[in-house]
Amino acid sequence: MRQKLHYFPITAFSVVMGLSGLSIAFGKFYHMQWLSRYFYDISIFTVLGLFLIISFMYGMKFILAPEEVKADFRHRIRINFFSAISISLLLLSVAFYTYYPILSVALWWAGTILHSLFMFKTVSFWIQHNFEIQHFNPAWFIPVVGNILIPVAGVEYAPMIISYFFFAAGFFFWFVLFTIFLYRAVFHGQLPEKFIPTFFILLAPPAIGFIAYMRITASWDAFSSFLLMLTYFFIILLAVMYRSFNQIKFFMSWWAFTFPLTAVSIASVVAFQVTKYDFYKYAAWTMLFVALTAISIVAWQTIIHIRKGEICVKED
Repeated sequence: MRQKLHYFPITAFSVVMGLSGLSIAFGKFYHMQWLSRYFYDISIFTVLGLFLIISFMYGMKFILAPEEVKADFRHRIRINFFSAISISLLLLSVAFYTYYPILSVALWWAGTILHSLFMFKTVSFWIQHNFEIQHFNPAWFIPVVGNILIPVAGVEYAPMIISYFFFAAGFFFWFVLFTIFLYRAVFHGQLPEKFIPTFFILLAPPAIGFIAYMRITASWDAFSSFLLMLTYFFIILLAVMYRSFNQIKFFMSWWAFTFPLTAVSIASVVAFQVTKYDFYKYAAWTMLFVALTAISIVAWQTIIHIRKGEICVKED
């Protein structure tokens, strides 16, 4: 057990991201009177408990094997997943927004402060180290997604200028990193198999950006429509690329499927609330079904590989 803790993966926090997104989706569907509150109640506390367990496990790793944590933080890929900790806090804050506002405020401030530290450290790490184009992968979007997520609850908990600050920084780096990603994907070798599921992270910035923009401006305009349509474009693109995701070996990065899919469902609910167009309602239900299917498959595979002892192992 002690040896397993030494290799407890920082990527485990992506599990919380995916399930938090599902809990938020259940909350939105409950408030629209499309689902029973039962799903919301069960999921929200299950995810909170899971976050505490994973945090405890990684905390024990820090105590028992601090050199392994330092190695994670200096790794060219794993450093990006530290932002999954702060994003998990921010998503839990959104999930508890109407359920338990006092806890939501505390989670938001903790997540925002921690994310600021991780974000600036990660960006400075990118600048201060030499990278080859093959080192780039969609996991680099994770710190960016956190920036765009902050305004979703932040418009209620802090001065508006803070929401604008993170929203602007998030969008700037999204545009920059997407350009690099497209160049990497088209003109260089294919991504390693373990990072192929992270293509789904491409859905998150426009989907969350749409939600954040609506929270900041409360305006259904050309830019909000642009973000939502871009989200649907990426959904169709990934559906066309389905062959790329067939028969790939399981990695914890499979959880990258989940959070962006729930984000699209939530964005569709927000669009329906504003426009009352039935298309968005059907899109929300469709994406919730897809997200539930993906989460069920990935959760089952995770349990299988935990039983096989293939999760907490030394990575390259």
